Amino acid sequence: IQAVKNVEVRARVQGFLEKILVDEGHEVKKGQPMFQINDLEYKTELAKALAAVSNAMAEAKAAELELGRTKILVEKNVIAKTEYELAVSKVSAAKAKIDEALSAQTSAETKLSYTFIRAPFDGIIDRIPLKMGSLIDPGALLTTISDVHNVFAYFNISENEYLQYRKAVSKGLKEDRPVNLVLADGTQYGYTGKIETSDGEFNENTGAIAFRARFPNPNKLLKHGASGKARLTTSVENAIIIPQKATFEIQDKTFVFIVDKDNIIQMRAFKPGRRVAQ
Repeated sequence: IQAVKNVEVRARVQGFLEKILVDEGHEVKKGQPMFQINDLEYKTELAKALAAVSNAMAEAKAAELELGRTKILVEKNVIAKTEYELAVSKVSAAKAKIDEALSAQTSAETKLSYTFIRAPFDGIIDRIPLKMGSLIDPGALLTTISDVHNVFAYFNISENEYLQYRKAVSKGLKEDRPVNLVLADGTQYGYTGKIETSDGEFNENTGAIAFRARFPNPNKLLKHGASGKARLTTSVENAIIIPQKATFEIQDKTFVFIVDKDNIIQMRAFKPGRRVAQ
């Protein structure tokens, strides 16, 4: 059983883990603050980037004023035209510096935003391996968050069962047929799931193919990584279902004991039809 969403929350920047604002096993809402990394270094970097932007803008303003002065002098034939072209290139270079400074500012703002980690979606917090004061590197695992409002149940069926399933679908049975889930303690889960998809090929080692069913999980009973058994229903006409262990084979015939109307046990041969796994 897997959560519809299950993602690892990792750090994007280096620093000391200053605050842990959530606890293991608690539910969080999208956008809720989760962790705070010490941001003094990144605030300083942003301040430097803002100062560089201001300096670049001042230089560009000065270059534009110089360009205007040079243009007047060229028109009056006081200086050569090449001086004007040089002033134009200085303005272009100054504007390029503004773009570079703004890019550095955006980078600094982004890094600063990475020091405050929020929940990417509604979910449940898993184990938090690090504690406050830990020095973390970029990519360090902070926790895992799972959205278990709905869950996926992955299960394998044999090739024989798969063919029976496809034949039933071709006869009109819905492809997203209901699936029941038997929990690890043997009880049946209170909600019915639906088959959504299957793998494109059989596993060459097991001869089975994997299916995926979606189950609602409003009470958060099912957790990511839990296990159980998927139980599919099938339809048969004019059939009697008996346990296979109640039958026995002699040569190429299958027999079963029955009790007739006189309450006498008799052995009777029969031809088995479909075998259904339990």
